[in-house]
Amino acid sequence: MRAVIMHGPGDVRVEDVDKPTLVEATDAIIRVTSTCVCGSDLWPYRGAQKSRGPARMGHEYVGVVEQVGDAVREVAVGDLVVGSFVASDNTCEICQAGFQSRCKHQVMMGSVGTQAEFARIPLADGTLVKVPGEPTPAQMRSLLAASDVLGTGWFAAVAAEAGPGKTVAVVGDGAVGLLAILAAQRLGADRIIAMSRHADRQALARRFGATDIVEERGAEGVARVKELTDGYGAHSTVEAVGTQESMMQAIRSTRPGGHVGFVGVSHGVELDGRDLFNATVSLLGGPAPVRRFLPELIDLIMADEIDPGAVFDLELPLEEAAEGYRAMDERRATKVLLSV
Repeated sequence: MRAVIMHGPGDVRVEDVDKPTLVEATDAIIRVTSTCVCGSDLWPYRGAQKSRGPARMGHEYVGVVEQVGDAVREVAVGDLVVGSFVASDNTCEICQAGFQSRCKHQVMMGSVGTQAEFARIPLADGTLVKVPGEPTPAQMRSLLAASDVLGTGWFAAVAAEAGPGKTVAVVGDGAVGLLAILAAQRLGADRIIAMSRHADRQALARRFGATDIVEERGAEGVARVKELTDGYGAHSTVEAVGTQESMMQAIRSTRPGGHVGFVGVSHGVELDGRDLFNATVSLLGGPAPVRRFLPELIDLIMADEIDPGAVFDLELPLEEAAEGYRAMDERRATKVLLSV
């Protein structure tokens, strides 16, 4: 089969690899119908994170079940399924508490690689969710978003305690930040401040529910948020980048007693104890437990109540994955869908 392989920074190729087979009785094999390039894939692509190259790439997926292990009961051959970027049993104490991304038996799907024609899904019963009915092409795009960026943005908004009566600030205008805006709007936030410098992303932020745009960054961005909130800061802030600047911007944009949901993959982030102590805010984040939200998100998508697939502004065949990486790296695309 064909699969995306990263050999090193800036070096992405589509190559022939062995088709996956069942390893454990709890596995499933899916025929991938669509996958995508994630912002986190750009860290090794840019050389900012050590590459495992040559390495299989991808952790987001929609597909059709081709084969199941003897212990699999919840999905069957022929089912259209969506799964999280973390495989989980969904039964351990951590999963039952709603943090499936830290399952006692977790398997990171990036180690499997889903930018491919087929993929092995460990812990299939706990990881995969069957899609009811026959999705339209637009719904299929949105289902792919649910596999990571929608679920991650949703978790960020929930972790920040976005809701009625709240002002929400979102630091980061990539796919996750944009979908955190959508989530905050669905959760009933009164006001949503999108921190973005890009006109096309600002337009999508507005479409998803942003009421205000702040283009400034760092201290100037914090000052602008304070200005918009009578000097208090946001009740709820989402950090969706993962840098020192973005984390401090998020914390400092939040009022005392507020909440920060951080989901940007951290690179070089260090929090000063005194700054954190004086901030008087609550922090919750990390790898998003997408599996917790998948059933609800799938229902919203299939009812056409949300359209997270709008974050995909470039679609390419799997064979052109290298161009997809370049487009996102050069900010010519917000999120690239790879059709298989």
